[in-house]
Parts: sequence; C-alpha cells; structure tokens
Amino acid sequence: MNYSGLSADQLMEIAFQEAPIAVLILSNRQIKACNKEVLELFGWPVNELVGQSVRVLYPSKFDYDATGERWLRWLKSRPRYADERFMQYRGGEVFWARARGRTLTLEKPFELMVWTFERLTAEVSPASDLTPREREVAQHIVNGSSSKDIGVMLGISHRTVEVHRAAVMRKLNASNTAQLISKIFVRDADH
Repeated sequence: MNYSGLSADQLMEIAFQEAPIAVLILSNRQIKACNKEVLELFGWPVNELVGQSVRVLYPSKFDYDATGERWLRWLKSRPRYADERFMQYRGGEVFWARARGRTLTLEKPFELMVWTFERLTAEVSPASDLTPREREVAQHIVNGSSSKDIGVMLGISHRTVEVHRAAVMRKLNASNTAQLISKIFVRDADH
C-alpha cells in the first residue's frame, strides 16, 4: 500500500487501529471506540465491546466502583491518571494491568476519556512492595489456582508457593484468601 497519498485523518485512524497497546475511548464509562489490540488483551472483538460499559473488563463490580471513585477524585484536579490493577480477560482470567487515562473534559471527567491498557508480567511489574514472584503467585491465587497447581505452573514447590502466599498476605494485611483477593482488586499503584 502507498501511504504517501493518505490524508492526516487516514493516518490518524491507522495509528489508532494499529497501535501496539490497547486503546479505548470512553464516554461516561461506556466504550465508544477501541482498537484491534483490545482483542489481544481482553479477548473481546471490537464490534462486541463498543457500546458496552467498561465494567465488563473488571473482575468485580466492587473493583469497577472503587476504581471509578479513585478516577473521579484524581481527575477533578488533573487531566491524567495512571495506576496498576487487575483486569479481566473475556474468558474470566484475571491479569495484572497498567492503565493510563486522560480526560478531555476536566469539568466532567467521565464525559470523554482516552485510556490505554497493557498487561504486566513479572518482568515489567508495578513498582509496589510485592516482589515479581509474589505478584505471579497473587495472580494465580486470584484466578483460583491451588498452591500445588501454582507450583506446577511456576516450576516451584507448593511449599515455596505457600511462603510467597504468606508474604503477600502479610504485605497486604490480609487474614484469609477472600480478604487477600479483595485487597488485590482495589490496590492502588501509589503504594
């Protein structure tokens, strides 16, 4: 294809669609447009995601609500927001992601926003107080895997998994798995 004859608008559309990161345009937390990378990251074809609430990308309603409250508090005084949190693939898998957003309407932050999302791995994980291995173990716990299964997936013993699980629980001040999962879902990247 000869790109030299394309207009600036056509080039911008190509850049949006082919960007190597998931890009979503939201209005009042409803998805108005998204690019092809969204299929790779979230498992949703673009045509099925447009028009839906961004809630479908969150593991729980609680997380969706808590994140929205944080966004709103922050965006009332600044146009950009970024954090790292768990998001949900269409099939139900929960994964750690970095989110970056910008409101185009500071007076009504949710009216028009642009967001990017990228999956984080242990190698590029967030700057939090959890080690890369602890974040890996936490992700598998959130997805419902047992210590034995986590050990097999990570190539470590189930006892080592238990040590990492205990460290995660201690660092997040959780006394049981349900509380741990709840704390992980609402964890703010500022920690």
